[in-house]
Amino acid sequence: MHPIRPGDQGPAVAEIRTVLVGLELLPAEGGGDDYDAETERAVRAFQQSRGLSVDGRVGAETWRALDAARWRFGARALFHAVPEPITGEDVRSLQERLLEMGYDVGRADAIYGIRTSRAVAQFQREMGLKPDGSCGPHTVNALRRLGRKVVGGRPQWLRESDAIRQAGPELVGRTVVIDPGHGGTDPGVVVPDGPLCWTEADLVHDLASRLEGRLAAAGVRVQLTRGPSPASCLPDADRAQLANSLGADVFISLHTDHHANPAAEGVATYHYGTDNGVTSATGERLAGLVQREIVARTGLRDCRTHAKAWELLRLTRMPAVRVEVGYLTSPDDRARLVDPRFRDRVAEAVVAAVQRMYLPIERDVPTGSIDVTELRAALAAGTVVD
Repeated sequence: MHPIRPGDQGPAVAEIRTVLVGLELLPAEGGGDDYDAETERAVRAFQQSRGLSVDGRVGAETWRALDAARWRFGARALFHAVPEPITGEDVRSLQERLLEMGYDVGRADAIYGIRTSRAVAQFQREMGLKPDGSCGPHTVNALRRLGRKVVGGRPQWLRESDAIRQAGPELVGRTVVIDPGHGGTDPGVVVPDGPLCWTEADLVHDLASRLEGRLAAAGVRVQLTRGPSPASCLPDADRAQLANSLGADVFISLHTDHHANPAAEGVATYHYGTDNGVTSATGERLAGLVQREIVARTGLRDCRTHAKAWELLRLTRMPAVRVEVGYLTSPDDRARLVDPRFRDRVAEAVVAAVQRMYLPIERDVPTGSIDVTELRAALAAGTVVD
């Protein structure tokens, strides 16, 4: 869908306003079907609260989030429906509640799938309710009566950390999906530079290819979500589904950033997380490692790591990060990004970060100290870099 922007009018705007009124982000009276300044502020507040990109426009992802927000927890019965699962803000609230209590629903993706149904059934069994995996009035009341079940640590963090520890430190045989952002009809950021014209889609695909080669040399199975010139741009939800269908161990999405102010510069890395503290623990750790390795090896300004609930991060079932590798609109960052040697250093930084994620905490190494060529040599020798 085309984004709905300030100044637009029509039934779609009226529907957006209705949802925002229900969320108490807009007053009930006035407004009609005009996308005015008040509506834009409400949309920005909604995007901020949901971990979305705060641009004040209602694109496809913001629209789906608004549609899901119609449902409050307890307003309807929830169950595992096939083939079209139930989705909504009430499902996410249920999943986050179960996570706080120590039940394993995976990621709080707002989709009532089989994993959520099994977690509900386990809760029902322990509460003496019929363990049918559906969340009706009795289950809702039981959930509201109880406090947290697990204390002294985040249960999901413990589960994810244990899974990484049991996987061992080797990269050989793992599957990594690399996602060059945009592509096809969506070139991403486009910046004229004298007789040249740099596009985000082309630069990040080249970077993804360099990363693919280095990971493959270390024994990793690598899959890119697109080629250099796809016919169309794959939606983020489809990119996440591709990674899930491949059973990927790690998902890395590559982008460049942009800003109207050419002084804006630096690298930032994003992982899944919500406004109430629910996060992907391994995704958060991987984001920190990627961020530190890139900053140390390239000298880009550190714009830190951030939690977001973008579909690309929310719908993937493995540690997933999105890396904004510099601002293409910054003359300084652009001069670096168009240098192949710089892109090589970024690729090596990401490989080092992936390796460090699999090292036990007690065996972790200083940032910038892993030589990626040693990983290749270790593979050739049949040993693992310690």
